[in-house]
Amino acid sequence: MKLFTPLKIREIELKNRIVVSPMCEYSAKDGHPQTWHLVHLGSRAVGGASLVIAEATAVQEHGRISAADTGIYNDAHIASWKPIAEFIRASGAVPGIQLAHAGRKASTAVPWLGGKPVAIGDGGWEIVGPSALPFDIGYQTPRALSLSDIDEIIAAFRRATERALAAGFELVEIHGAHGYLLHEFLSPFSNIRTDRFGGALENRMRLALRVTQAVREVWPARNPLFFRVSATDWQEGGWDLEQSIELARRLKPLGVDVIDVSSGGNLPHAKIPVGPGYQVPFAAAIRKQAEIPTTALGMITDPVQAETILSTEQADFVVLARELQRDPYWPRRAAQELNFKLTPPVQYQRAW
Repeated sequence: MKLFTPLKIREIELKNRIVVSPMCEYSAKDGHPQTWHLVHLGSRAVGGASLVIAEATAVQEHGRISAADTGIYNDAHIASWKPIAEFIRASGAVPGIQLAHAGRKASTAVPWLGGKPVAIGDGGWEIVGPSALPFDIGYQTPRALSLSDIDEIIAAFRRATERALAAGFELVEIHGAHGYLLHEFLSPFSNIRTDRFGGALENRMRLALRVTQAVREVWPARNPLFFRVSATDWQEGGWDLEQSIELARRLKPLGVDVIDVSSGGNLPHAKIPVGPGYQVPFAAAIRKQAEIPTTALGMITDPVQAETILSTEQADFVVLARELQRDPYWPRRAAQELNFKLTPPVQYQRAW
């Protein structure tokens, strides 16, 4: 049974193929995760997943999606993350963290307050991007990053990686998807630069590759590195699967171990054919053509569905978000449905 078959990546063994997707909780204070994050992430570790990845965590203060986002942009954040990573590990899962910069999609309200852009005068901040192109009507026009700004962002990813290690995380994922900064550089819809970071594919990939190189230089060789990509903008003329495959090919020799395959997020009105497993073909194509392990995510809700994706070698892991929001113990339910014995924590054994 593939879903519950362990897999070792570098020197870290994942006990099964179920991954908790980074899920923004919009519940941090000044970038510091709170008790909510401990319970949210810890309960999914107790629930039986092999890898628990903390939400998109900003490497710069102005790179937060909202003022309630987590951060790892200063040393004080290390102590706030440390007990969370320790609890995840003690509960039998690998603690991971996603490093991110929101770019032109930063400075927004939390979802339950509408999620709309927050102006500078209303508590927002100046946002940045590859080019002075707003995400949508009503959004700030970002300040186009200078070359020295880009160097500082690369350095910020490096420093954030060092902090993640100090906090006890064993896996780092670089966020290059969903219309955030690295994806903005990749897509010609958001990147119209005329310097070495814009234009041809080689140039549009440059920031993602340089960030990856900087992260891997300070991330121990024994620890895995994931990269999340949006495989397509879902609009002709934009970032697409063919370019994603080429990016994956370039990331592999830089030390990326797994491509976490999502899609969309860079265009507010793209028509996305959402349905069960709708992104799995992208994971399968990248896995085969770039010869690198991938994850499958997007409306994966059923244990048989998850097992089929893995057993047919379309991906190496399944990544769950909303299904694990609904049921933190989905891995244990999946084990029961698939007749696999998944040992519960000693505190819960009376219930089994």
